[in-house]
Amino acid sequence: MSRLAGVFADLRSNGRKGLIPYVVAGDPTPEGTVYLLHQLVAAGADVLEVGVPFSDPMSEGPVIQKGHERALENGMTLRKVLEIVAAFRRDNQNTPVVMMGYANPIERFGYDAFASACAEAGVDGLITVDLPPEEVDQIDRALQASRWTIFFSFHRRRRSLVSRQLLIELAGLFTAWRSKGDRVRSIGYRGGRPERRLIRSKTSLPVAVGFGIKDADSARVVASSADAVVVGSALIAEMERASQTDGDIGEIQIHGRLYNYSKA
Repeated sequence: MSRLAGVFADLRSNGRKGLIPYVVAGDPTPEGTVYLLHQLVAAGADVLEVGVPFSDPMSEGPVIQKGHERALENGMTLRKVLEIVAAFRRDNQNTPVVMMGYANPIERFGYDAFASACAEAGVDGLITVDLPPEEVDQIDRALQASRWTIFFSFHRRRRSLVSRQLLIELAGLFTAWRSKGDRVRSIGYRGGRPERRLIRSKTSLPVAVGFGIKDADSARVVASSADAVVVGSALIAEMERASQTDGDIGEIQIHGRLYNYSKA
């Protein structure tokens, strides 16, 4: 059983909902990211989602976009992100790591080389944001050859049944759904319930949802119709504060521990 499948099986057997923190690799500093990942695990993270910095992170809101900018200013590349994951794996063989990124860096890296490098580094899964569904076959074959599964993000504004079906067919271990940027703030996190129910009606896979989760209350609401919640902007805001204090991430350890209470 893979690490991801094992985590969700354990969560299910224990009647728990999963906590998936999202960080941008290299933010606030490259050397601090490995430390931060370990601290998030110590704080209760079940799965880690690591963002690959990109110059045009179109699906993200302003807070996370700034995180991408800081990481790129720190010289982060896709290869360096893989090095961070490999460094984390030297001391942690149990916590799944899912990378989230955009198609362009992966295409430049080469699908076969990317899949091989990810397997070697110890990455467990991939969420792509802008890879057209009709072009997924190439990377899907490369990932499957490395015993991987490709995951798609699900944007609230992509309402076609085809998109939903592709999402479910390609998500071999869990269904990842993220809304676009911060626009959800004008709708409220309760607004996504109908679509979560729709996904539930089409798959028995665990569902991880990441949008509008800023505190324990919003996490509990989302977790009521999902198997895991993804915490992103609230954590990246801490990175921004840390970057304004010479990149000192010591306080982030304390902040990370606060996420224990957000588990539903």
